[in-house]
Amino acid sequence: MKGFWAALEFLTVLPSPEKGEFKVEDLGRSLVFFPLVGLLLGLALWGLDTGLSMVLPSLPVNVLLVGALVIITGGMHIDGFIDSCDGAAARRTVQQRLDIMADSRVGAFGVAGGCLLLLLKVSALASLPGTVRVIGLVLMPVLGRWAMVLAVHAYPYARGPSGKGYAFKAGATMARMLLALTTALVIAFVAARGSWHGPALLAAASLGAVGCAWYLKTRLGGLTGDSYGALNEVAEVLAVLLLPTMWRA
Repeated sequence: MKGFWAALEFLTVLPSPEKGEFKVEDLGRSLVFFPLVGLLLGLALWGLDTGLSMVLPSLPVNVLLVGALVIITGGMHIDGFIDSCDGAAARRTVQQRLDIMADSRVGAFGVAGGCLLLLLKVSALASLPGTVRVIGLVLMPVLGRWAMVLAVHAYPYARGPSGKGYAFKAGATMARMLLALTTALVIAFVAARGSWHGPALLAAASLGAVGCAWYLKTRLGGLTGDSYGALNEVAEVLAVLLLPTMWRA
């Protein structure tokens, strides 16, 4: 169970019985449980959406849902997206880009990217038809966390052993990646009411994340912890944007 608690503590602000006392092996094992933690987040969004929709109009509800996801995750993934925008867009050497991403200050590209991301998420949620809204809310965090597992396994790590994401990369075995994929596939299939749309959406979000990861690798020489957070955000947005079109198909 330590792997699950490590995933919960790393991906959210929620406490666990372990209280952060994890070994490097526990962090590696936690990759298997990333999609499951995504499911818990998705169910929380679904419940929050149901409650808020009883008293508020649609647009404020969508804004609050996006804000709630940022709060529950501690803003970690959107922070990674902002840092990745600053680093990848800089006309510098690879090492200088990595230094920019490690800097706590936010540049113009990061501010613009973060604002556009939030606006896109809110508008994408607002455009979800009622017939697929529950599916989108549940699968959005699941596919985002799966994208991180895929990136950790498939791409080299840009920083040395001192980097925050090194423990995850060191434990990213093929078996753990396949277990996480199986979990994500089952969740996607069940959430989509037993139709092909769920697995197809997972495949589409994965391809989008792979394309973004390839770009970041060319700019940074590999991926970092910030990159993983950025790919989570990209996969989440793609999931909500593509779902209505795929469902109509």
